[in-house]
Amino acid sequence: MSGGLLVAGTTSDAGKSVVTAGICRWLVRQGVKVAPFKAQNMSLNSFVTREGAEIGRAQAMQAQACRIEPTALMNPVLLKPGGEQSSQVVLLGKPVGELSARGYHGGRQQKLLGTVLGCLAELRSTYDAVICEGAGSPAEINLRRTDIVNMGIARGARLPVLVVGDIDRGGVFASFYGTLALLSPEDQELVAGFLVNKFRGDVSLLEPGLDMLHGLTGRRTYGVLPFRHGLGIDEEDGLRVSLRGAVRESAVAPPVGEDVLRVAVCAVPLMSNFTDVDALAAEPGVVVRFVDRPEELTDADLVVVPGTRGTVRALEWLRERGLARVLASRAAEGRPVLGICGGFQILGEHIEDDVESRRGHVDGLGLLPVRVAFAREKTLTRPRGEALGERVEGYEIHHGVAEVSGGEPFLDGCRVGAVWGTHWHGSLESDGFRRAFLREVAAAAGRRFVPAPDTSFAALREEQLDRLGDLIEQHADTDALWRLIESGAPQGLPFIPPGAPA
Repeated sequence: MSGGLLVAGTTSDAGKSVVTAGICRWLVRQGVKVAPFKAQNMSLNSFVTREGAEIGRAQAMQAQACRIEPTALMNPVLLKPGGEQSSQVVLLGKPVGELSARGYHGGRQQKLLGTVLGCLAELRSTYDAVICEGAGSPAEINLRRTDIVNMGIARGARLPVLVVGDIDRGGVFASFYGTLALLSPEDQELVAGFLVNKFRGDVSLLEPGLDMLHGLTGRRTYGVLPFRHGLGIDEEDGLRVSLRGAVRESAVAPPVGEDVLRVAVCAVPLMSNFTDVDALAAEPGVVVRFVDRPEELTDADLVVVPGTRGTVRALEWLRERGLARVLASRAAEGRPVLGICGGFQILGEHIEDDVESRRGHVDGLGLLPVRVAFAREKTLTRPRGEALGERVEGYEIHHGVAEVSGGEPFLDGCRVGAVWGTHWHGSLESDGFRRAFLREVAAAAGRRFVPAPDTSFAALREEQLDRLGDLIEQHADTDALWRLIESGAPQGLPFIPPGAPA
């Protein structure tokens, strides 16, 4: 078997990442050697592979679903937005420059088609099956000419396409039909059928609509996945919470101690790797919220200043919103603050930035004895170390180079009183360290909170991926899906007019 499949969607956030991960976990449980692939990803939520390549975190999680190590081949092009109209282009795991949206879609993107097809071919030569994820919608007709992630990759590699629609949003039948009808005849030949995501209720009530959709398009529906809470994997295109919403908990359990811990995460502009706090939210008795107002920090036991693709812009935002003043007050009162990556840089004394914002010298909040200078080369590493008497693993993605001139060592950063700062993403996923850190936070906050002794973040992730695999196994036609992956789209699928504009 040397099969493949492209999981496309009627819209962004239709469930492509989740469905791809679920198919990967289902296949690997059948003994299939499988890998994920996404030709082009736009995300501020990224990960570092063991060879020091930066890829989207969703593909790293999909690799975990496949029980393999992620590599740059799985996400050859990563776009990291730096504003409304420009992005850093990361090619095969390394940054190669900044481009405007017009500059990228105006020519650079199409030149990368050969690169992404080469990466896909290399994966297909190594694995029994490669499950590819599209981006946005394949029916974005204004971008079809330069597309390398949806029908462009499907056509180039002759992949069958499964279109996922989120029925919880409404209008799923129109979305399925309209997506197909806006594709060219050549593209339509590869669209094998549909998969309904996030269905609530009695499936028998939906079946007449699925039969009508088959009659209208000549294409079957491969499954109806029920709505399930807490099944999102690491997101790409945006927060899976509202700006000021609570993080979805991996485990819902009462606190072990007498008190809960309240964690407020500053929702800074261009926030990156907000999944750093998922491990906190997985702890029984820890409540994590994203906030954007100073009064929401007052009752927090811990405030996290997260990573950001725009450190100087985020610093200005904190000052404009009045959050910087509250952070300074908390530090003076010995109340816990944690800065991660860009947040760590913000807590320092000053920043020299001629790379990201090109603003030169900018004063930081002065809560940590740290000076940061932005380098053109990006640091991409997977460090290991020790903190609070526990082993810690993480990953680093940053241009800023920190010079620490005081405080207590803390990972690669420092600690002064109840203010901590580090460049390490993912450190809180190390269970022993997370528990030790939360004990420190509880003591400083005066809370009778006790970390659960047996919470394993890795085990919770595995449970989550198995639940995704169960969804596919129990609610999709897996025999038909297997044939699709192995043999490609059925022959003789009808063309649905009007098709793509000339």
